[in-house]
Amino acid sequence: MSQLVIVESPTKAKTISKFLGRGFTVKSSFGHVRDLPKSKLGVDIEHGFTPQYVVSRDKSAVVKELKTAAGKAKAVLFATDEDREGEAISYHLAHLLGIEPAAAQRIVFHEITKSAIEEALKSPRALDLRLVDAQQARRVLDRLVGYNLSPFLWRKVARGLSAGRVQSVAVRLVVEREREIQNFKPEEYWTIEGKFVSEDQGSKIKDQEFIAKLYSIAGKRLEKFDLKTKAQVEEIVPALRGAAYTIADVTEKKVSRLPPAPFTTSSLQQEANNQLGFSAKQTMRLAQQLYEGVELGTEGSVGLITYMRTDAVNLSEKFLTEAHNLIGSQFGSSYQLTAPRRFKNKNKTAQEAHEAIRPAEVQHIPEAVQPYLDRPQFRLYDLIWRRAVATQMAAAELNATTIDIVSHNDYGFRATGQTIMFDGFLKLYPDRAKENILPRVTSGQPVNCRELKPEQHFTEPPARYSDATLVKALEEYGIGRPSTYAPTLATIEERGYVERDDKKKLKPKDIALVVNDLLTEHFPQVVDYQFTAQMEENLDAIAAGTKDWQPIIATFYHPFKENLDQKDATLNKKALTEEPTEEVCEKCGQPMVIKLGRFGKFLACRGYPGCKNTKPFGQEEKEAAARAEESNEKCAKCGAPMQVKRGRFGSFLGCSRYPECRNIKRIEIKTDVKCPQCREGDIVQRRSKRGRIFYGCNRYPECDFALWDKPTGETCPDSGDLLVYGARGIIKCSKKECSYKKSPT
Repeated sequence: MSQLVIVESPTKAKTISKFLGRGFTVKSSFGHVRDLPKSKLGVDIEHGFTPQYVVSRDKSAVVKELKTAAGKAKAVLFATDEDREGEAISYHLAHLLGIEPAAAQRIVFHEITKSAIEEALKSPRALDLRLVDAQQARRVLDRLVGYNLSPFLWRKVARGLSAGRVQSVAVRLVVEREREIQNFKPEEYWTIEGKFVSEDQGSKIKDQEFIAKLYSIAGKRLEKFDLKTKAQVEEIVPALRGAAYTIADVTEKKVSRLPPAPFTTSSLQQEANNQLGFSAKQTMRLAQQLYEGVELGTEGSVGLITYMRTDAVNLSEKFLTEAHNLIGSQFGSSYQLTAPRRFKNKNKTAQEAHEAIRPAEVQHIPEAVQPYLDRPQFRLYDLIWRRAVATQMAAAELNATTIDIVSHNDYGFRATGQTIMFDGFLKLYPDRAKENILPRVTSGQPVNCRELKPEQHFTEPPARYSDATLVKALEEYGIGRPSTYAPTLATIEERGYVERDDKKKLKPKDIALVVNDLLTEHFPQVVDYQFTAQMEENLDAIAAGTKDWQPIIATFYHPFKENLDQKDATLNKKALTEEPTEEVCEKCGQPMVIKLGRFGKFLACRGYPGCKNTKPFGQEEKEAAARAEESNEKCAKCGAPMQVKRGRFGSFLGCSRYPECRNIKRIEIKTDVKCPQCREGDIVQRRSKRGRIFYGCNRYPECDFALWDKPTGETCPDSGDLLVYGARGIIKCSKKECSYKKSPT
């Protein structure tokens, strides 16, 4: 009889099978096999919040197969992931197989390698019910919030909405950032740069030119907003043009730069978003594949990285030794450390028993495994491998140089530069340490100012959240844990609260603003940052065995439910979702109101349901709909009149004979700008497959001209390309290489 090993993933099962002998059978549970029912609350409020688990219908066959295999096995080993979720999966499997938690044999490993699995088999343990309780508490808490609050939102705002303990806080962050942007008032300021060259170098040696910025006037350092207007600059420039300049001081300073810490879940998601453009969800999906195993030719299925849900920065002694040897052989002894570099975790809640994300085997260098990975897998593995190995390389040594220039009439310029004396870890993991080489000059040496460049600037509003910055904000607030960041971001997008702008940043939809304001005013505890973070700490305490989970749930739930019942009785849907307008319904003469649906705002007749007249809301959609109605367009399939309809992505034309005829057509939102490429088509607003708005020629695919920013219709005086609207309405050139821009008028 063989021993049965149960994991949660078929890929993981395949990889582990390779390392185990003939005495083992490895099977997968395909994730969770038991969960709370979808059709009811599934929590016994009156009896200690006892969860009522059921086997999902699609897992019945899997459970039957596992029971049969367990009945034939000499022993059952549970080898699910080593976090709370994995512990809970093993617990539910043990329950279904009739195995007591204390008698269960649980094995854990941080990497799927032969040595790690063999080591785990030597010391199986019982199920850790503290971890199970922590996961169960999170599941019950989230069910109590979602199951009660979501139907409330259906009744008071719009059907199909959802609320959650962590997702609603994430939406609040996005909404509050958007309002910061909307309320932002840009401030103008100016800088003056000079192009200098030493007098004795002559005009032929361009390499001796360097840029310095106006730094002080009459010995007083210029602050950011000291030059606020063009008039101030125009007063200064004549004095600068006629001045004689001398090198006042040259300082050089040796600077050491250390490599960043190895990846945690959060920092991996942030860096993959910043460097590779991956969403948090995409990053975790790829990391899961790399962890569970990839086919490497004759090696078979190999797990390439360690477990990817971690908040620790520890590295194993085995990795430290292997990395030290590889660095010596690949780069030489000057890049090696005399002792391993260890990192201290700044996160107080980090589980130091875990390990950072690293390559499972250092010898699997990215170039060697590249033929077996698809491009996204390779890019992520390459990032992880380089980051981990770089942590054990020597520091980079830089020479930072500052040149101060003073004029005879007491204006001061400053130039800063740096050279890399020894690249150290930068050889493997480059960062923003770019060289800016300054010429060799000495104090007292005269220099000529060949050119002055005054430049206008405007302060920038805070940027919308990207996946990276939202994950960082959640982590800083203590909201969520490594396993929840990616699902939270995916949830708020999938459920229609946020959308991606043309730069892939998160922008709240109208529905998010209403729901956030409702929850913030009437359910402040649910979306309170400190409360949500405290709840995460309570869950950590449950996992550590210092708190019981039922009292924590009870303390939250009873006041929450009492408040919910009160708000349900007193709040009125119309007051929350409708705004009066001066517009009159052309069909019945009653006032039109702005209503909020799941997909945004629209105009509707107050006489509903007697009058069901609706119209688009928003200037662009109104104009598009008006043009469509004026066209009297006929359906290309059946000849019936086309009607303006509204869907998730805005207005569109649909056949009036729907559902018999389902023909639809996009309504073009024109910019009144001719295509500069083909000179025949018009530039119209379009959406990419991922929902991002862009502007392209309506003759596509015959003409593929496209822009991410809306064109103004004017051309750039420098390059001749179209001008477009940038941030805060700043007008800039659409050509990336061109720096032309002007303030909004």
